[in-house]
Amino acid sequence: MIRLLALVLSIILLMAASSIALSFLKFTKFRWLSWIFISAAFVFMAVIKVIELFEFFQRSPSYTWRMIEEWMGVLVSVLIIVGVILIRDIFSSLKKAETDRQRSEKKLLAAIINTEEKERKRFAKDLHDGLAPLLSTVKMSLSALTDKIAASPGAEILENTNHLVNEAINTIKDISNNLSPHILENFGIESALETFISKINKTKVIEIIFKSNLNDERINSDKEVVLYRAACELINNSVKHSGASKIEIDLNRHKKFITLQLSDNGRGFDPADLKRNDNKGMGLSNIETRVKSVEGVFVVESAIGKGTTALIKIVD
Repeated sequence: MIRLLALVLSIILLMAASSIALSFLKFTKFRWLSWIFISAAFVFMAVIKVIELFEFFQRSPSYTWRMIEEWMGVLVSVLIIVGVILIRDIFSSLKKAETDRQRSEKKLLAAIINTEEKERKRFAKDLHDGLAPLLSTVKMSLSALTDKIAASPGAEILENTNHLVNEAINTIKDISNNLSPHILENFGIESALETFISKINKTKVIEIIFKSNLNDERINSDKEVVLYRAACELINNSVKHSGASKIEIDLNRHKKFITLQLSDNGRGFDPADLKRNDNKGMGLSNIETRVKSVEGVFVVESAIGKGTTALIKIVD
C-alpha cells in the first residue's frame, strides 16, 4: 500500500514539474527549447512510474515492460542532458546581458560626471572672465575717487567700499578655483591637493599632513578629477563633522595602482548609522559613485572614538 501511494505521488509530482517547466517558456526569450526537453523528460519519468504502477497491479513484471522502462530511462537522461546544456546558454546570455548593463551604466555615469565637470569649468570661466573684470573696473573707479574725497566725511565709506570690492574679487577667485582648479588641470593631482591643503592649514583649524610619491607625475585626467573631488569631500567631512585635530593623507603609486588614503583622529562614527540615515551618507555615496565611474574601489572604516580611515584605489 505504501509503495502504491509513493508511485501515485511520484506521477502527480512529475506531471506538476512538467507543467512548471513549460510555464517557463513565456519567461525565456531565447533557448525556449530547453524547457520543452526538460518538460518532456518529466513526462517520460512519469510514464516510467505509470509502467511501474501497471506492474504493481499485474504482480508479474514482464521482460518487455522492463526493457521499455530501461530504454525510457535512457531517453529521459538524454532529454535532461540536452535541456541542461541549453539552459547553460540561457545563463550565459543572462550573464552577458548583465555585463552589458553594467558597462552601459558606467558609460552613463562617466558621461554625467564629465558633463558636471564641463559645467563647473564653464561656470568658473564665466565668473573669472565675466564678473571679476567688472568688479576690477569698479575698484579702479573707487580708487579714482579716493583722491577727490580724501578729506570729506565720505572717505571712510569709500575706503570700506573699496575693501568690500577687494573681498568680493578674492571670493570670486576662490569660488572659481574651487569649481575648476586650474592647478589640477595644468599641474596635476599632487599640486592641486597641496594647494588645497595649504589653504586649510593656514586657517589653523586643523592640521593636515600630506605625503605623496607621485613626484608631480600626471595620470589620466578623469581619474585626477575623481581623486581630487573625493579628497576634498573627505577633508571637508573631517573638518566639519569629525572634530579631528589632525588628518593624514597619503597619495601613492603602487605599480599599476594609485591609492589615496585619508585618516583622521576624530570622534569616528558607526557605519550602521549611515545605512539608517541616507542624508548622513550622501557625501560618501557621492564619492563611491565617482570612484566607481573610473572602475575604482572606495572603502571607509570607522568606529566611535577611533577616528575614520578612507581608502580609494584606482587602476592607472
